[in-house]
Amino acid sequence: MAILVLGGAGYIGSHTVYELVEAGRDVVVADNLVTGFRAAVHPKARFYQADIRDRAAMDAIFERESIEGVVHFAAFSQVGESMSNPLKYYENNLSGTCQLLQSMAAHGVDKIVFSSTAATYGEPEQVPIVESAPTCPTNCYGETKLAMEHMMRWVSQANGLRYVALRYFNACGAHPSGVIGEAHNPESHLIPIILQVANGTRKQISIFGDDYPTRDGTCVRDYIHVTDLAQAHILALDYLLAGGENNVFNLGNGVGFTVKEVIDAARRVTGHPIPAVVSPRRAGDPAQLIASSQKAMDVLGWKPEYAALDTILSTAWKWHSTHPDGYGAE
Repeated sequence: MAILVLGGAGYIGSHTVYELVEAGRDVVVADNLVTGFRAAVHPKARFYQADIRDRAAMDAIFERESIEGVVHFAAFSQVGESMSNPLKYYENNLSGTCQLLQSMAAHGVDKIVFSSTAATYGEPEQVPIVESAPTCPTNCYGETKLAMEHMMRWVSQANGLRYVALRYFNACGAHPSGVIGEAHNPESHLIPIILQVANGTRKQISIFGDDYPTRDGTCVRDYIHVTDLAQAHILALDYLLAGGENNVFNLGNGVGFTVKEVIDAARRVTGHPIPAVVSPRRAGDPAQLIASSQKAMDVLGWKPEYAALDTILSTAWKWHSTHPDGYGAE
């Protein structure tokens, strides 16, 4: 029996495929390659270029492969774009998931681990954030992910689907081997942007606001290594395969770092001065987002192995320093 990873050519999806393959699992990847990269897919995984919005393509995969569980990363995830083009996000994230769930039901596949997000919480009332905290997204991306969670809950009640939604915080880092890593175009994540300065492809890093109510005035975020995220998806899948009930888990380190602290750590790791300039705040940026991942640790037995900020940055730098153009360098 195989595991189907949707969006398995993307950043977190490709790392999860690597961890599954290295754990001896039979893996099938489906990705439309709109934002993913064929070169990121593990050579031992069977690959289909397919879109979850294409019901016939999904049906063909389920008919050809013997699938026991699905891991779903196939969603658009750029906050800014979701605000300027919300219908793109509803059409892909919601309509696509609807087609996927219909195909799963038609082929008797009833277990899915779903990539959700801390953006479902919006501006938190208190930190660290626990799973029972109010969900009030402040952007369309978070709204569609929350709606996907709700869709699975109702389908579960109607059809017996069993699901785990993993709400993760700031994914970062790269595979320790340096063979795959983070590549977005355009890049919007803090750590790759910082490392572009170290690579010489960007002159400086902008700090959006230094007057937040935090220890140094810059935003605090919870950074979680992509390999630790991948392991959590495998644990969640095994939890469902062992009969676990529907559940939602936060994934983070439970420790927050400011933007300035991340830049300082990058200077240590790379040996580059990394010039930084303060720019005006961006609308909608919460002062701090920190996860409580105690539930995932207690129920799934999850424990992050790459929690130290310098370790996270070292793995990212190993990738970015050898792939300054991402997968385009290959």
